[in-house]
Amino acid sequence: EVQLVESGGGLVQAGGSLRLSCKASGFTFDDYAIGWFRQAPGKEREGVSCISRSGGTTNYANSVKGRFTISRDNAKNTVYLQMNSLKPEDTAVYYCAAVLWGGLACSVAAGIEYDYWGQGTQVTVSS
Repeated sequence: EVQLVESGGGLVQAGGSLRLSCKASGFTFDDYAIGWFRQAPGKEREGVSCISRSGGTTNYANSVKGRFTISRDNAKNTVYLQMNSLKPEDTAVYYCAAVLWGGLACSVAAGIEYDYWGQGTQVTVSS
């Protein structure tokens, strides 16, 4: 059974930090690029960041660039999203997702169909 399980969400004050984890099972993890997405109430889902199969390529949305860092540990089938300098507008449900990717890149652009999704973890940033 394929599973992606997010953890690490919670309530934090503006300026604080959280580290999200995404633990994968049921598929060959290092064949897949991993993305983080978020969705705030009343808003469309937004691609936040992604990391390539090997971890050598990362991409970030402009809104989080310089504040968030994505990483992966293929030995542990886990991807992390370190979120620093959090802002109230970062409040959302955060999802990780996996896409089979033969190359050395990644993308969270609209139109990229991710294969597997987690159930999400809530991040709330208070002002």
